Amino acid sequence: MTAPTPDEAASPTPAAVLSVSDEALADDGYRAAVVDLVAAVAYGEISAFERLAEDAKLAPTLADKVELGSMAAAQLGHVTELRERLHALGVDPFEAMEPFREPIESFHRHTAPSDWWEGLVKAYVGDGLAADFYLEIAGFLDESTGDLITRTLTDVRHSEFVVGRVRAAIEADPPLGGRLALWGRRLMGEALSQAQRVAADREALIALVAGGVDRPGLDLAEVGRVFTRLTERHNERMGRLGLAF
Repeated sequence: MTAPTPDEAASPTPAAVLSVSDEALADDGYRAAVVDLVAAVAYGEISAFERLAEDAKLAPTLADKVELGSMAAAQLGHVTELRERLHALGVDPFEAMEPFREPIESFHRHTAPSDWWEGLVKAYVGDGLAADFYLEIAGFLDESTGDLITRTLTDVRHSEFVVGRVRAAIEADPPLGGRLALWGRRLMGEALSQAQRVAADREALIALVAGGVDRPGLDLAEVGRVFTRLTERHNERMGRLGLAF
């Protein structure tokens, strides 16, 4: 998934400064939450690979096709390390990913781009929102797993390509900006709904975020701040694309 750039992820959120010892993996509940999060990210990368490879067919030039194909390859490249982590946790990676298949694919069905430009905006904005959500949860993980999730979701080398192409297209065709701004709003709503569904359906993730006697969690006020941060980052990405939001 196209995620925040290293600069975007540089400032830790309140969740990200929390630390959980590797010893926590001995706890079945915590371990189940780690499996869920790693599996969700892994399937998200597989899904992003498929979608970007498909969107490359819409590319107006051969150079654009190659660039999007390179983005797809980068997503698939992340999956190997995530699968290895799931193996190390003693689970079958594909079985662990299966519960996330439908909610992630449902998001993509509801946000299928109608053209090349919508596909580019989705690759940058929509996937960035999903990455932000998982990065918030990653702040509750043991150091090795948290580092893996953060590294996976901030390893982005193609953001400037998307930003440059979209901004140039809007400059050449100003009405396109209005359509893509509306598309960005739709992506925002769908992504937040997906994040809420994923969290609500996985009891281990809820328990992880809620905390316990051995670690802090999020109270209702902090949950609200998390979604505020997600919205703010989305608006920043829209601004970089030259889209009013």
